[in-house]
Amino acid sequence: MKKSIAKLIIALLVIVTSVVVVLGGMNISVFDYDITYPNALDEDWGIRQGLDLVGGSVITYEAQTETATDEQMQSVENVLRNRLDSLGYNEATVSRQGEKKVRIEIPAIQDPQEAVETLGKTAVLTFADSDGNTVLEASDVSSATAAYAAIDDTGVAVHHVKLKLNSSGIDKFAQATSIASQKAEGSNYIAIKLDDEVISQPRVTTAINQSECVISGGFTDSTETAELAALINSGNLPFSIKDVELSSIGPTLGEEALKTSLIAAGIGIILILLFMLLIYRLPGLVADIALLAYIAIVVYIMTFFRINLSLAGIAGIILSIGMAVDANVIIFERIKEELKLGKTIKTSVVSGFNRAFIAIIDANITTIIAAVVLYIFGTGTIQGFAITLAIGTVVSMFTAIFVTKYLLNLVVDLKIKNIALYGVRKKKEVVE
Repeated sequence: MKKSIAKLIIALLVIVTSVVVVLGGMNISVFDYDITYPNALDEDWGIRQGLDLVGGSVITYEAQTETATDEQMQSVENVLRNRLDSLGYNEATVSRQGEKKVRIEIPAIQDPQEAVETLGKTAVLTFADSDGNTVLEASDVSSATAAYAAIDDTGVAVHHVKLKLNSSGIDKFAQATSIASQKAEGSNYIAIKLDDEVISQPRVTTAINQSECVISGGFTDSTETAELAALINSGNLPFSIKDVELSSIGPTLGEEALKTSLIAAGIGIILILLFMLLIYRLPGLVADIALLAYIAIVVYIMTFFRINLSLAGIAGIILSIGMAVDANVIIFERIKEELKLGKTIKTSVVSGFNRAFIAIIDANITTIIAAVVLYIFGTGTIQGFAITLAIGTVVSMFTAIFVTKYLLNLVVDLKIKNIALYGVRKKKEVVE
């Protein structure tokens, strides 16, 4: 029993400390090392707040062409995304609208005119030598493909990018690589630039006089090669685009919306905690503690991965809180049924979890499927809702199945035999 009490106290301390850290941040020094964890609402390192919370600008571009293929529109999205990142708008979102439009949301930027002028220009992809001379342009490149295979006689497979040149680029590249290969080490390269920013700088060892060549060396996985290939393929916009809609959202609305949303979420959580405690007693207390663990894990994930949080995202989190509690309700009702049949508390807890497991898995998987569909076919705030709903659902499933089960087993080990403390009313005897 003493071991169970010690484990329970340690678990409670870990959960409470986690909640305090993820919500309030942490800054301590250990052996001259500073350990810092940001506040969840920290502007620089905390959860990224979406357009509807901090205000900002919305720009909608339309392709100036009769028809636009999915591949072309994906190229437009890639170029605009790269441009936003290079300008420091890392929290901006880019999403497709219909067949020919792209919507850009830039949080915290109230005057988007400068961004419009920059984004409206065509992204320029160039290949330059070590002296800065342009040797190839995007029009000279036919395609770029990421691959993992052997590229020499050793037979060893490596990650690389296959570059295919068109007729206009073969002679230019042959001359440029011939000159570059004869330069001293450190200057024998051809730099690949997007808007004058170097995205890759492969070394040249020999002249290349053919339509296909390979960029290799320094790649550790397929993600890096796929990213470089995508950047090369999306170097230029396939057609001109025009901003057809421009709007600005003030931060006042976002600040008020965030405050009221947090207050509503706080009230809802408190009511849930009280409900579980009053109805299910000891299991309800365990569920409340597990709910705190759920909140800590969700906030940590969103802070660590800098997930964009919108009002719709907050709604997704609150909905998943309800699902976390719902899973516990299913488990506890099963346990109560077992206790009413006269089984021991330990047997009832084990049986309750086993019988509720499939129902919880089924309910959560269907919700995750719905979230995935919303993310794939939705845009903007709908995707924000889908992301937080999926994260919350997965975490709620984890806390219900593992955290609640672990804590409740510790409580059972305390040898508390009064089934009334597990929410089961004792039957009254009828006297005739």
